[in-house]
This record gives sequence, C-alpha cells and structure tokens, in this order.
Amino acid sequence: METQDWLILKVLFHTKNITKAAQTLFLSQPAITHRLRHMEEEFGVTIVQRASKGVHFTPQGEYLAKAADAMLVQFRQLKDDLLNMEDAVTGTLRLGSAHVFTKHRLPGLLKVFKNNYPNVEFKVTTTRSKDIFSLLYKQDIQVGFIRGASGWNGEKHLLFDEAICIASKEPFDIMDLPQLPRIDYQTDPTIQALIDNWWRETYPVPPLISMNVDRVDICKEMILNGLGYAFLPDILVNESDNLYKYIITDKAGKPILRQTWMIYQNTAIETNVVNAFVKCVKSINFKTFFP
Repeated sequence: METQDWLILKVLFHTKNITKAAQTLFLSQPAITHRLRHMEEEFGVTIVQRASKGVHFTPQGEYLAKAADAMLVQFRQLKDDLLNMEDAVTGTLRLGSAHVFTKHRLPGLLKVFKNNYPNVEFKVTTTRSKDIFSLLYKQDIQVGFIRGASGWNGEKHLLFDEAICIASKEPFDIMDLPQLPRIDYQTDPTIQALIDNWWRETYPVPPLISMNVDRVDICKEMILNGLGYAFLPDILVNESDNLYKYIITDKAGKPILRQTWMIYQNTAIETNVVNAFVKCVKSINFKTFFP
C-alpha cells in the first residue's frame, strides 16, 4: 500500500463517488479505479461495489477506509520525526484557522515566520472554530487559531481580545435597535451567547432580524449597503468603511470582549518546526504588530 492509496480510501469513503474523489485528489477516474484494483489484489478482498449513484464499501473495504486516518497520521508523524532529527527548521506546518483570523491576521503572521524560516511550507485549513478542535485531535493540523478557547484542554496562548460592536451605515439611537432591521450571521456559540445575553439585559423584546447569512464578510457587505445593522467583532470595522459603531458593554460599563487563542497539543512542540512557530507567535504583540 502506498500513502496515496490510503488517501484515496479516505476520500472515496467520504464521497462514495469515484468522480468526486478524482476531482478532490486531482486524479483521473481510471487512475483511482486502477489503484482500487491493485489494493483488492494485494489484500485479496473486494473493497467497493459499483452502484447506480456511486460506490458502496464492503465490510472489508469499510474496515480499510476507517484505518486510513490512522495510517496517514502515522506517515505524517514518521516524516516529522525524520525531519526532527536534524537541527534545521524545515518541513510542512499544518495549521487550522478561523475565517476572520485567516483573513486579517494569519497572512502577516506567516510572512514573519517565512522570513525567518524560508524552508518551511504551510498547509492551512480555514474553518469554524469548533471544527478546529476535531482537526487537532485527529492530528490533521498541528496548531489552531480559534475565537474562544472554552472546551480545549491542551496548550493555549491568548493572542488578543477585541470588543464587540454594533455597526450600521446610518446613524442610530441604541434604544431604537428593536425596531431596526438586524442582520445575523452564523458564528460560534460563545460569541452568540455574549450577544444574546447583552440583548436580554438591554431590551424586553426580541430583535427584528431581517437577514441571516452564513458568513461574517457577507454580513458586513449587507451593512455597507445600508440594509441593516449587525453585531461585529471590532477587528472588522475600519475607519475607511465609514460605518457608525457602538461598543457594547456589560452592566459595569466594561466592553464585552471576544478572545482569540492559539491552541495545540503539548506533544506537537517536540517537532522543530512547530516549536519554532509557537515561539514566533508568542513573541508577537498583536495589538502593536497589527494596528
């Protein structure tokens, strides 16, 4: 079995379709079919059976597909261990990052690290914060950047915190919000709970939600076009946006803050490239480095 064979099994088990698997892996359908036949000959079992809308895995095939994750992790660990035998910082750094952090902070961070360690490459997975936990547990990534670290029991380092604000294209009175159109977006439960608690403490009626979109950048575009107000991380509201904003506060008058963290498994820093990266990130003052 070659490493690519395990990857084919993993992707095909997820898609249940040779055409989709081929597109995902940038391979031809005949190439995948050929590798499947080779695997079946090697193990002496039938791995998949053709169906009208894709493929079905046999019990033996399902067993092999479920073993694929562990085999790929072992292979990555083997490569990391071999590279770690040298003093040089090299190899591929696997990162997971929340969408907002990826867009506004990660590129500058990677540039700094790349300047110091030019032989390092990056594999970045951008997803929601809650999904980064799973990627770390499965060792698909080595370091994660998330918004809110509740529920993480491994190593973590606070990068910065930011205020939550109400943003609108038009000026507004804070007491008029229940009558104004609000735009919501899908966000992690931590930030949603902060917003919901603030609203319940401020108003006796529910908000007038006119739109619910799936991403915060889409939400901001709606605001910029005067279609309503929204609760946004302060990091997203720039002076050039010409938006009116109001920082929400708790009962004591302190801004309600959202935190951004770097998280990783303690064993990950045994690898040279991860250790160097974690030290680099910890050395940066995000509030001064990113004005």
